[in-house]
Amino acid sequence: MKLFSSVNDISDLKGSVEQALIQKADPFANQSLGKNKTLGLVFLNPSLRTRLSTQKAALNLGMNVMVMNLDKEGWALETEDGVVMNGTTVEHIREAAAVMGQYCDILGFRSFPKLQDREEDYSEGLFNKFVKFSGVPVISLESATLHPLQSFADLITIEENKRTAKPKVVLTWAPHVKSLPQAVPNSFSEWMCRAQAEGMLDFVITHPEGLELAEKFTPGAKIEYDQDSALQGADFVYAKNWSSYRDYGKTVQGAESWMITHKKLEQTKVAKVMHCLPVRRDFELSAEVLDGPHSLVIKEAANRVWSAQTILKNMLEGLK
Repeated sequence: MKLFSSVNDISDLKGSVEQALIQKADPFANQSLGKNKTLGLVFLNPSLRTRLSTQKAALNLGMNVMVMNLDKEGWALETEDGVVMNGTTVEHIREAAAVMGQYCDILGFRSFPKLQDREEDYSEGLFNKFVKFSGVPVISLESATLHPLQSFADLITIEENKRTAKPKVVLTWAPHVKSLPQAVPNSFSEWMCRAQAEGMLDFVITHPEGLELAEKFTPGAKIEYDQDSALQGADFVYAKNWSSYRDYGKTVQGAESWMITHKKLEQTKVAKVMHCLPVRRDFELSAEVLDGPHSLVIKEAANRVWSAQTILKNMLEGLK
């Protein structure tokens, strides 16, 4: 594996989940694989779970790890070609990424969208240039449009906690105080649609009208604008806010009724509740749900280690 940026980089979905659970059962079984290998983690945006879980996964595999907050510790980066660099930018991504590739065997890269220009964000120009110029295998630590390590961990969590062979999984929009990217819901939808196509689950997306995700990430998903109807018989409920794709970057105000509560969960099959974190308590998700027996958010976060470790293992095997 040379690149991990979406579910499309996984050839065997069920096999990858099984591999992750094997890693979880015996975390240090492959420590020799990463001996004398270095993972570089490059962040242009804040991170807690992605940073720590990926570091831990690399250490479990015997790797050395270097972390750089490029937005704070690096030079101002130029990303466009053909620009005369007589302004505020100091280093071009061509040199910056290439140099990092000289120091590291595998690189992880994280950047967020600006939510101003949909075409620019959805071109994934920054991430793709980093991949192109680094010259080494690259893992997406979240990009403008996708967060595959999170979604892989989500699928692992569903597989571990399902009580039926083909559970009903509902992605529900949640309120928020500001506009958020579509990366997590895009990615979750992409992974769940793939899992649905392979007979692993049934997938429903519910949100207010006007908040439809890009269709390329939702093939086969049932779209439901009535949240109560969508929740009927659900086994898993994944709550997450996102801003509009159509009216790009805009959000919906006054939709606090979309927050998941114990009362809403009465319509489900005692559903387990998921969220990628961080979460705004009693605004995105009620504290009673987060602190109660329905919540999987901590187990879900813990599984970030095993999604990262599985991908790193596959990349290290490809370096031999």
